[in-house]
Amino acid sequence: MRIGLIGYGAMAAALRPLLEAEGAAVAAVLARPGSIDRIAAALPAGTLVTADPAAFAAAAPDVAVECAGHAGLRQHGPACLAAGLDLVIASVGALADPATEADLRAAARTGGRLVIPAGALAGLDALAAARHGGLESVRYVSRKAPRAWRGTAAQDLIDLDSIVEPTIFFEGNAREAALAFPQNANVVAAAALAGIGFTRTEVTLMADPDAAGNRHLLEAKGAFGDLSVAVLARPLAANPKTSYLAPLSLARAILNLGARVVV
Repeated sequence: MRIGLIGYGAMAAALRPLLEAEGAAVAAVLARPGSIDRIAAALPAGTLVTADPAAFAAAAPDVAVECAGHAGLRQHGPACLAAGLDLVIASVGALADPATEADLRAAARTGGRLVIPAGALAGLDALAAARHGGLESVRYVSRKAPRAWRGTAAQDLIDLDSIVEPTIFFEGNAREAALAFPQNANVVAAAALAGIGFTRTEVTLMADPDAAGNRHLLEAKGAFGDLSVAVLARPLAANPKTSYLAPLSLARAILNLGARVVV
């Protein structure tokens, strides 16, 4: 399988060896002009690294994988889909913006498939199945160490350096959470898309000085019964805002596209 990466930061760097271990190869990387030399030095010789979307598409990857953040997805996602490429996205939170979601869905209707992985959140398969029977409520709770929230809006809401106990700094819906905390709340958007939507999905975000990892809790009620799934995920070494499970989930979604048996 030939992979085209959009962006090459901590997420893509963690993803590449996972794909290579399964026989896939990065055929091309679409990058900002100022980062081309740095990225090319980190990749096998001969890998196309370009700032030109047309050259990226001409490399004919089997699937495009977005690891470029919300702005990168908005800029390149619709065009990739319109070109007929299947697109697996890391920046799921970008779909909390109604215009971005509409553009991506419109491009996917006549182009490639838009694939939304679960990321660091377990239970999305059950949540999506339960939606067909009717869901009453969905709630997501994130608990991370203060350092995972530095550089986000959380540091303007609480003093991350002085808290001594778990401290809630955000309560609202999934749309608000995903837009306000784009680097931390992509799983919120995935839960909303799998379940009852952005406005009805309840979200609580907190900083915990004793947190040993990134803790995610998904709760739901509906005709199917009750769901409660918790994950204590190790942070990605190069980016503590992200769980290591996130690139693992991306790899699974990508490799499933080429698998004959899918679980």
